[in-house]
Amino acid sequence: MASNVDDLTIEYEEDGVVVVKVLDKIILSRKGAWATILFRYQQWENAKGAYSADKYSIRRYRKADDEYSQKAKFNISSKDQALKIIEALQTWIAE
Repeated sequence: MASNVDDLTIEYEEDGVVVVKVLDKIILSRKGAWATILFRYQQWENAKGAYSADKYSIRRYRKADDEYSQKAKFNISSKDQALKIIEALQTWIAE
């Protein structure tokens, strides 16, 4: 992994192909040994020979022995699912 939260990534390469391509990331929180990051990414689809539509993943990391390791993740698999999460959060926050 990484010793600096800014260096954490989910980008992944296999046989010279970037299988998971990170488009952006936002550090949602950084408190003590814990960090939560939202990644926007695309996944290589061999059958199509192209990258997928944008996907999103929230990852939770913990730093121990000067190195971060992933402790939890939640993948948002589509734009539609992301919009539903946004709508639900906005409703709850407005209450």
